[in-house]
Amino acid sequence: MEPIMSKRAAADLVVAARIRQGLSWADIAGELGAPLVWTTAALLGQHPMTPEQARTVCGLLGLDHAVAESLALQPARGADPALMSDPTIYRFVEAISVYGPALKELIHEEFGDGIMSAINFKVDFARRPDPDGDRVVITFDGKFLDYRW
Repeated sequence: MEPIMSKRAAADLVVAARIRQGLSWADIAGELGAPLVWTTAALLGQHPMTPEQARTVCGLLGLDHAVAESLALQPARGADPALMSDPTIYRFVEAISVYGPALKELIHEEFGDGIMSAINFKVDFARRPDPDGDRVVITFDGKFLDYRW
């Protein structure tokens, strides 16, 4: 019996097939009827897909059952330490390092003692034209969870 393909190996095959077929992440998300950022994260190994979603994506990309099987598995979430030096990812880490304490204070002032959920969570991505250069707009939308006894 062959082992189940790793999430990383499945993600590599998804990325290669997407590029070779000239499909965007938005094309794939549209085919699934799922949010763009969630779909991209799932296909990169950070969320499990339903078996139906995995079959749909693999059919679209011409990938076999082994990839679909991997896409439906529960992931070990988190970033590969090697990715932390990528300039785009590093800038997100830098932004949270600089603004995280201020956002924490503002959340506590506005909502009280608690946290923003990363489970009951939505994230959105957009491009906003600006005369000084287009802007990247990232929206985190998480449910507030009180710290209660």
